[in-house]
Amino acid sequence: MDTQLTPTEIRQIHQLVQNYESAQAALTALDHNNGRLDTSFDQLWQAQVGRQTFGEGKSLWQTTLKVLRRELCGDESFRSKILDYNKNPGSASLLTGAVLYIIELTALPLSPALATIVVLYILKVGLNIFCEYTEPSTNSPAQ
Repeated sequence: MDTQLTPTEIRQIHQLVQNYESAQAALTALDHNNGRLDTSFDQLWQAQVGRQTFGEGKSLWQTTLKVLRRELCGDESFRSKILDYNKNPGSASLLTGAVLYIIELTALPLSPALATIVVLYILKVGLNIFCEYTEPSTNSPAQ
């Protein structure tokens, strides 16, 4: 599932988190990649840890989402944070709270910029869809 933010969505998030420096790298990557969340994630990952080669046909983005799906979807505190933000999408503190929660909750080496991309993806597709629909099928060749 290719998901991207519109220029309007990126501008709104820029305004919302203008004082949250850690999110700026994520937004710069999104601007540069025409709102593509997966491409922006990959770009930020390479900037953070360098270019790495994984198994052929493997997607770091999809693998990260798979791991996060296992860790986040059953977590009621995370669900609550996303629902609270959806009720008040103009709240920078609720958005940054969800980003920080992912960083603290997971065992993945996610920087605030990478976690921001993940939270924006979850907000874009919706938590229920993230937890159910976006999981790659077992028939999918690129897992």
